[in-house]
Amino acid sequence: MSRVAVYAGSFDPVTLGHEDIVKRAATMFDTLYVGVGVNSSKAPFLPTADRLALLRESFSGVENVHVTEFSGLLVNFCNMCGAKFIVRGIRALTDFEYELVIAHANTTQAPGVETIFLATSPNLSFVSSSVVRELVKHGGDISYFVGPHVAERLKAKP
Repeated sequence: MSRVAVYAGSFDPVTLGHEDIVKRAATMFDTLYVGVGVNSSKAPFLPTADRLALLRESFSGVENVHVTEFSGLLVNFCNMCGAKFIVRGIRALTDFEYELVIAHANTTQAPGVETIFLATSPNLSFVSSSVVRELVKHGGDISYFVGPHVAERLKAKP
């Protein structure tokens, strides 16, 4: 039986924290789908196509990672992928509190899908997409937060 998992988010933009979680989770599962959630009611910082391209570049050397977009409920995306696991990254206690509520809600919708929490590497525990967006808006140095290919794309952002 194949172990299939989903790691979903907006990845707006993808950070080194996201990359850390994906690379570690990829060693635990036969297949890991990185799902870029598309929410038509939100205005993203980067277009979906850019987020997908940056993620694909980030994981081009990881054969069992597949990047795709989805909309709607995460558990429906899991069912579509045949995933029995959802991977979530935890930076701090506040992340855990939020993620636990979501995990319980997901269990009510798909009882056979388990949520796995991975703690971020300590040196990346403060990295978030919202911090990166704020630094970009104000001309800050983002090199500690994102990979070089992401930094290059963000510097070119109008």
